Amino acid sequence: MPVDVEEKPEATSAVDKSGERVRAMFAGVASRYDLLNHLLSLNIDKRWRRFCVRTVPPKGSDPILDVCTGTGDLALAYDQASRGEALVLGSDFCHEMLTVAKQKIEKRGRHIPLIEADAQDLPFPSDHFQIVSVAFGLRNVSDTHRGLRELIRVCRPGGRVAILEFSKPRVAPLRWLYLAYFKHLLPRIGEAVSENSHDAYHYLPNSVLEFPDGPEMVSLLESMGLKNAKAHPLTFGIATLYVGQKPRASDG
Repeated sequence: MPVDVEEKPEATSAVDKSGERVRAMFAGVASRYDLLNHLLSLNIDKRWRRFCVRTVPPKGSDPILDVCTGTGDLALAYDQASRGEALVLGSDFCHEMLTVAKQKIEKRGRHIPLIEADAQDLPFPSDHFQIVSVAFGLRNVSDTHRGLRELIRVCRPGGRVAILEFSKPRVAPLRWLYLAYFKHLLPRIGEAVSENSHDAYHYLPNSVLEFPDGPEMVSLLESMGLKNAKAHPLTFGIATLYVGQKPRASDG
């Protein structure tokens, strides 16, 4: 059953998320993206992805799609969890990131097709994937609503959309420390470790602080037609896994 989605204009972003700018920014940090991710998160990002796969596990042989797959970490985690039963695909609009992902996948001897595609216009049939996931990528899509509509469109009825994203801690002391780290320390570490990363590691905190999180994101998922939408805060709310189910025809 098609999901009726009310067309709502997205609020104007103070962060420049134009496709060409974001693509060029990630192309510039692709070679050191994994190193910086693990360094800046103290390797906790690996735990977050494992939590995503455990919370939204593959079931059966229907395919799985990881959107904004970047260097392929979540796609690889789903491939491992499915034990070859389900085909896992990854898509991203940054060629340089997919090149790193391809090398990583080949090194591990896995088969994960990678497709260069914009999350706002996915080249896949509707109602196709049992799980559509995205880790730390949705906030980089220039039109969040359009990106969400595409995630939901390609998900099969009864399937689930899983969104792993940075969020803001709710407890005041931790929130203050987090914001200080994000705004001031993180960009300096990024610049020190990776060449040409000034834009990327100043863009990161700004994009996170602007992006909807917590109850606001749950409400957004519900407004887009997903049911049973839930937020799972991780590491005191530094990241959150959002999960929603696409309705079946029998649901109404």
